[in-house]
Amino acid sequence: MKTIGLIGGISWESTLEYYRTINETVRARLGKEHSARIIMHSIDFNDVENFVSKQDFRGLTSFISNAAIQIEKAGADCLLICANTMHLLAEDVQQQISIPLLHITDATAIAIKKQNISTVGLLGTAFTMEQGFYKNRLQDKHGIKTLIPDSVDRNFIQHVIFDELFSGRRNPDSKNKIIDIMQQLINKGAEGIILGCTEIPLLICQDNCGFPLFDTTAIHSETAVDFALKA
Repeated sequence: MKTIGLIGGISWESTLEYYRTINETVRARLGKEHSARIIMHSIDFNDVENFVSKQDFRGLTSFISNAAIQIEKAGADCLLICANTMHLLAEDVQQQISIPLLHITDATAIAIKKQNISTVGLLGTAFTMEQGFYKNRLQDKHGIKTLIPDSVDRNFIQHVIFDELFSGRRNPDSKNKIIDIMQQLINKGAEGIILGCTEIPLLICQDNCGFPLFDTTAIHSETAVDFALKA
C-alpha cells in the first residue's frame, strides 16, 4: 500500500471526511484489520484567508507548496489538496514536488463521464464558480460543459459555506435553498450537479435529490485509495 499525503484544514470539517472516507474505503477493499497509510499537513485556515484578503496569491502558492514539500519529505507517494478552490494553485504546486498531485477536477470528470453526462451544474465557493480554473479544465481537458447559479445564488452559497458550514452549522433552510438552486440548474440543462466545495456534502447528499450528485470529497478520497492500492 502506498502512502497518501493530505493538505487539510481547508476546512478541518471537510478534512475529517477525507480521513474517514479514505480509511473506510481501504477497510472495505482489504478487510477490517486494514487502514490507510496517511501523512497529513493540516494548515490554519486563517493563514489562507489572510493571503486571499490581500490578493497575495504568490504568497498563498508558496504557503501551500511548502506544505506539499513537507508531505513529500515525510514519505508520501501522492498528494491531495483537500479543497476544490485551492486547486487554482495545483499546477504551480505540482512543479514544486516530484510525487503526483491527484487533481480533484480530473477525478470528478472521470466520475461524470462514467455516467455519460456532458453538462453539469457547479456549486462551490464564489471563486470556484466564477473563475476559469475549474470550469475551463472540465471543458478543455474533458469536454464537459458547466452551468453555474446566478450572482444572487452564488452569494448565498458563499454565505452558507463560510458563515455556516465552516463553523459546523447545518441549517435546514439553507439546505432546502441549495437544493432549489440545484434544481434550477437541472431545469436549465444540467444533467447532474458537482458539489464543488468539500464542505457542501456535509449538508447535502444524494438521498436529498432525484438527479446525480458528484460529491468531490468522496470522489477525491476514492481516487486516492485507487492510487494507493494500485499494484
